[in-house]
Amino acid sequence: MLTRIRRIQGQAQALERALEAEHDCAAILQQLAAVRGAVNGMIFEVLEGHVRTHLGEGTAGGQAREDDVDLVLSVMRSYMK
Repeated sequence: MLTRIRRIQGQAQALERALEAEHDCAAILQQLAAVRGAVNGMIFEVLEGHVRTHLGEGTAGGQAREDDVDLVLSVMRSYMK
């Protein structure tokens, strides 16, 4: 998680420099997309940990429960793209 947030900080700093240097819109949009992708990746990582920890543990059903968790995470991953 710390590695991800540090990468996001670096991307945000690069975005700030690009804005200060008045780079063209395409470069700014590309950097914004990179920041958004990194944030979405971190959001998904936190959500995945939460779902697996709190929804997938200690319940009857064993493999069926794990399959349900995987299905939910797959849908979430698709939605976040």
